[in-house]
Amino acid sequence: MKITADTNVLVRAVVRDDEQQACAAEKVLREASIIAVALPSLCEFVWVLRRVYGLDPADIAAAIRALLDTANLVVNRPAAEAGLAMLDAGGDFADGVIAHEGNWLGGETFVSFDRKAVALLQALGESAAVL
Repeated sequence: MKITADTNVLVRAVVRDDEQQACAAEKVLREASIIAVALPSLCEFVWVLRRVYGLDPADIAAAIRALLDTANLVVNRPAAEAGLAMLDAGGDFADGVIAHEGNWLGGETFVSFDRKAVALLQALGESAAVL
């Protein structure tokens, strides 16, 4: 079966706080010929692990990297890597994804009121400006 994994399936497979759901998530992920993971699901995944479960960014990054290493996973890998770069730099995964996708869509400069996001993107060599 080729699946698109919702955020809650990914979360259950990682945190295993509901054994029945964790087993079902693990089974479907293991048996799928393709696991499609949309960028919004990855952004939600990070948010849930951080805000709901209190995981630190390093553990979240490790979980994403383990997911990216899954042979049958299909994801916008460059965008996920951009998100990981931001997360590793101390920023928000979603900001890295947004900046990457915006650039891919033709945007040249990431603009935001978020000074930290802009500074981190600039440190990563991206064009970014505070409004």
